[in-house]
Amino acid sequence: MTDLTGKGAVVTGASRGIGAATARVLAGAGAHVVLAARTGSEIEQVAAQIRDAGGTATAVPCDVTDFAAFEAAMAACETEAGQVDILINNAGVIDPIGHLADSDPEAWVRAAAINFKSVYYGLRLALPRMTARGAGTIINVSSGAAHSPLEGWSHYCSAKAAAHMLTRCADQECRETGVHVIGLSPGTVATYMQEAISASGLNPVSQLDWSAHIPPDWPARAILWLCGPDGAAFAGEEVSLRDADIRARIGLTP
Repeated sequence: MTDLTGKGAVVTGASRGIGAATARVLAGAGAHVVLAARTGSEIEQVAAQIRDAGGTATAVPCDVTDFAAFEAAMAACETEAGQVDILINNAGVIDPIGHLADSDPEAWVRAAAINFKSVYYGLRLALPRMTARGAGTIINVSSGAAHSPLEGWSHYCSAKAAAHMLTRCADQECRETGVHVIGLSPGTVATYMQEAISASGLNPVSQLDWSAHIPPDWPARAILWLCGPDGAAFAGEEVSLRDADIRARIGLTP
């Protein structure tokens, strides 16, 4: 198991789903985790559960589309853990699902900002800190939607595609400094987002049976693995949990 003792990690979108599972897994490996999300009560509950289990965690209410608020979460990690060693850009939304021609401009842009602008903000804040030390791991949670257009998901697909290119650009600029920027495409995961997708009835993803979705701890365990020595080989790439060989390497089995 990857040992993260003494490492500081920031996880966005940490109130539930993949983010909450990732915070628990990283803390279980020894990291001091800063949980960042808009709903303070929810991340504090997850942080309290981590502390009750013997881990170290700090909840920082944060709108990741607000640069100053994101900076405060990074600063909290430095205060509590000494430095930011790991950033997990996980925050994302699928709502509002609907056709582009009928979309509400303000809601569409807000969703795109959470799914894309927050990734830029995270990179902008983490890279100077990490490159100065010559070490660090940034994992941007991606999606198959970054590569395939889907009905009703124009904000999500386009933002994820843009974030994928940011991963590649960041890797090109910082790989020689010892910082690893990696994308992780988990596939469909049994979270609140999938409930919203199923309820929409739009595109084939909404028709999938619930049993087709993987549990949130699978991408969390994949993130932990990528934070270890095996992750360096995937710098600048998008790792897919649909890949049976990758799942086998991580030890993910049904």
